[in-house]
Amino acid sequence: MQASRKKFRHLATRNTSLLLVLVATVSAVICSATTRIEDGLTLSQPLTIAWRYQTDQTTDLTPAADAHTVFIPMSSGVLVALNAADGKLVWKAEAGGTFSAAPIADERSVFVAQRSGDPDRKPASGTLSALSKTTGVTLWMGTLPAALSSGLAVDSVSLFGASPDGHVYAFDKRTGRVLWSNQYEEEFLAPPSVAGDHVYFGSNAGTVRALNVKTGKLEWQYKTGGAIQGPVAVADNIAYFGSADGNVYAFSETRSKLLWHRRTGAAVQAVTAVPNGVLAASLDNFAYLLSLNKGALIWRRQLPGRILSRPITAADAALFTPFSTDQAIVLNLRDGKTVNTLMLGEENSSAAAPISVDSLVLIKSRMDCSPSQRLVRALDKKSSGLCDVYDVTEPRAVASGIRAHAGRSRCILRNSGLIETVESLSRSLLLAVR
Repeated sequence: MQASRKKFRHLATRNTSLLLVLVATVSAVICSATTRIEDGLTLSQPLTIAWRYQTDQTTDLTPAADAHTVFIPMSSGVLVALNAADGKLVWKAEAGGTFSAAPIADERSVFVAQRSGDPDRKPASGTLSALSKTTGVTLWMGTLPAALSSGLAVDSVSLFGASPDGHVYAFDKRTGRVLWSNQYEEEFLAPPSVAGDHVYFGSNAGTVRALNVKTGKLEWQYKTGGAIQGPVAVADNIAYFGSADGNVYAFSETRSKLLWHRRTGAAVQAVTAVPNGVLAASLDNFAYLLSLNKGALIWRRQLPGRILSRPITAADAALFTPFSTDQAIVLNLRDGKTVNTLMLGEENSSAAAPISVDSLVLIKSRMDCSPSQRLVRALDKKSSGLCDVYDVTEPRAVASGIRAHAGRSRCILRNSGLIETVESLSRSLLLAVR
């Protein structure tokens, strides 16, 4: 049998990979809901895969993390805590239902929102829980008339969330007690964000609201022409947000007026404020960098797939994980040119955003393969990049195919015992590159 390269297809079993990518130089990390600038991070330098975690219990929710631990929501309702240094299991906890929003962590707890009760009820009721970061033990749990959606935000006192039935909430993060709540005749699916004294909520009706974090009082609001898909970014008292109407907006909080808006080619999924502009990801497959003051186009760059999540940004570059591609792409923030790529080893079908974990970047990807497929990857000896994927059913053919390919392209299998490796890869791929 001749070994051949296969594209990943959507089949019965879905295996999710979590890749922790070792970054060459990192000092202090600054990461919040409103800015994702990683101070000292140099994304343009070589990236290598530190470890890989496989599971077939996939979700599209972005994991939470602190400096030492990654918290991953599973489709089974289990929250898994992994050591960020090596990917080993720290604990796992049955949280009590299907996750409805991405988790978030603070210095003491990891907070999770889940659906509960009758699954046919619309909207489904929900729970909100705080789990100990060190043990996974539930510290408190509360019930809600509708499950919180998309994401959570946290400050020094409160935990914030919104639900599809129009409720927005602030909870005491120590006890779970509701501090305040507002209800609007709009559905909320975008994750909230916090900056200073304001918490920001974007609705499917296209309205962005800034509320006082302590009282829930409306500070300002602005109506766009389409649904708000991503969190609001804030820099220097200017709120930046994208809309499904294809525009990026800049709203002055001190002057309570719109400063500018700039049209892209499709719905805007995410915006991020960076030192030299506003970085916007659009469903036209382009990334745009706009000037902070007037929204003028500095550059735009087409990527090989749709950009469904916010990128990780550093002073020099931004890392994107385009949908339906097998690589993460790093663009130079100065001119938008590609300065780095990381081969993920499988086609990404996850909408989860990349996040930073101390000196690492976490990329959650998802591959689709059937349980009967036997996949082996050949890795370039010099660059550790992916050269080929072999889909075979007979171990000897794999061994000969890898050797033949190695002779042509300097590729080797990073594992001893080809037959044993083939047997172990019948459901998932567990090859770590350093």
